[in-house]
Amino acid sequence: MKRIACETIGAGHWLLLNELKYVDRKGKIRSWEAAARRNCAGAVAMICTLRPSNRLILVRQYRPPVNRLTIEFPAGLVNPGESPEETAVRELREETGYRGKVLRLLPPAYSSPGLTSEATRLALMEAEEAEQGELRTQFDESEDIETLLIEKRRLADFLTEADRRGEAVDGKLLSYAMGLMEF
Repeated sequence: MKRIACETIGAGHWLLLNELKYVDRKGKIRSWEAAARRNCAGAVAMICTLRPSNRLILVRQYRPPVNRLTIEFPAGLVNPGESPEETAVRELREETGYRGKVLRLLPPAYSSPGLTSEATRLALMEAEEAEQGELRTQFDESEDIETLLIEKRRLADFLTEADRRGEAVDGKLLSYAMGLMEF
């Protein structure tokens, strides 16, 4: 199986709609439509724990594609020439005002590989509460982000409550919460 062609069939300011041609396992040529970001070197989502309180830094923001407020890890796009680690530190500061350090960067993950080629790296981070000083955000013009500080032990209940309020929960965050639960 191998992709043999990619043709852009639609384009916006930030996204492309591509028609992909590929050869399947039986040698038959097939077609697939997929979305892709323009001028982007990937994305990073930050799983940042505040020390010593053991609270997670999350964000709530309106997402037009789902027409709801969403609860997510802070995240952002990797700028050309920027490393994922640099993006993680920059985006955490811009979106929440917190200054953190990257402890580990996980391999790229594809949250909807049947729809898009976008890969997101998870950056495991921590931030020392005593070292933060005044929190100053630097939102892009279209961003309206609320910072949430949630105790890890309360995360699953918090997300259930958010769902009851009609808020959307990002899949990466829900998966993380499930990993914290004891079954």
